[in-house]
Amino acid sequence: MGRVKVSGSPTSSEVARVLVCLFEKNVEFQLTRVDIYNGLEKKPEYLKLQPNEKPLTFEDDVTNLVESRAICRHICEKYKDQGNTDILGIGERERKLVDQWLLIEADKFEPLNSDLVFDLIFLEFATTISLRVHSNKEAIEEYKKKLGKVLDVYEQRLQETRFLAGDKFTLADLYHLPDVHRLIKSTLCADLFASRKMVTNWWKEISSRASWKKVMEMQVE
Repeated sequence: MGRVKVSGSPTSSEVARVLVCLFEKNVEFQLTRVDIYNGLEKKPEYLKLQPNEKPLTFEDDVTNLVESRAICRHICEKYKDQGNTDILGIGERERKLVDQWLLIEADKFEPLNSDLVFDLIFLEFATTISLRVHSNKEAIEEYKKKLGKVLDVYEQRLQETRFLAGDKFTLADLYHLPDVHRLIKSTLCADLFASRKMVTNWWKEISSRASWKKVMEMQVE
């Protein structure tokens, strides 16, 4: 059994992001599945690790982390010589490009994605109970317009390079996997990607990686 322990549900974007990173780096780990719908995340033994009741905990020797991006960075730096060694970039120039696109994901893509996903989930719930939510639909369209502008930047970039930070798959691409997967599954948001050829090609390539396919299998389980 590996020293790395992850607690959470693979269906969570935060957990899925960490799992795909572990697979990319060929790091052995133990996964404890946490069913957030049955209240396990509120039990004392879990709260010791995760006092804020977040959907993810990560233990690595004496290191305890709870935020997926920080965890992924930790994994890539600690296990830099195994698995995908290109994931943080090779050399100063590549590393700067990776860091630049990590910032774009965090500052531009993720905030809009979070707002959009929240409203999509609320709309889905409201629909099941026949609740009228006109304002919610308007908010979704507004978020889509804003996210579309971000994806226009991605489209332009991907006309020049195979991946966001260059011609190698890096952490900048990996961070997007769980969130784009969720948006593309939504009939209301799939057009955001289908209408952009280079973004679509990029998504097809990164989502076909063996590491992500393993996470998808875990989600089905």
